[in-house]
Amino acid sequence: MKKTILIVSIAGALAFITMSAIGNKTNTISIEKAEPVQELKWYTDFTEANEISQKTGKPIFGFFTGSDWCGWCKRLQANVFAKDNFKKWANESVILLELDFPRRTQLPQKLMQQNRELAQLFKVKGYPTVWIFNAVKDSKTNQMSINALGSLGYPRAEAGRESEKFIADANAVLANKK
Repeated sequence: MKKTILIVSIAGALAFITMSAIGNKTNTISIEKAEPVQELKWYTDFTEANEISQKTGKPIFGFFTGSDWCGWCKRLQANVFAKDNFKKWANESVILLELDFPRRTQLPQKLMQQNRELAQLFKVKGYPTVWIFNAVKDSKTNQMSINALGSLGYPRAEAGRESEKFIADANAVLANKK
């Protein structure tokens, strides 16, 4: 009986050691570290954004927003603009221009006038509204010519997929550029 108990104990110990050795076997998996996505650069001055647009050949992405009161604007920023895939797309594809209409913050008069004129030009009726466009200044007449490619609002997509839908819609607008 003692022999049987000893044999069973030894067999159990061997099984335990074998299973532990198998469980501790390490597999090495090579994981490539993703490049950090560059933060977005938003311009508020149309002239400055247009100069960059002219130099880079990228259209202007005009974001008409009510930053301190518009719930849908805040959702667009959180569910689309804050996402890495949007940041990557925007940095590669457009020059970002924020055209703000706050209620609790006073903007400088020149900025308020600029934003109001652009909102009238694009006939903005609600917020958020995004217009993708090119602007060219005629050197002879000193007049600005706007080529509106298209507009976007909050994307209709299932929760968590808003940025993908927005980028797809924006790419469709950019296809009009060609």
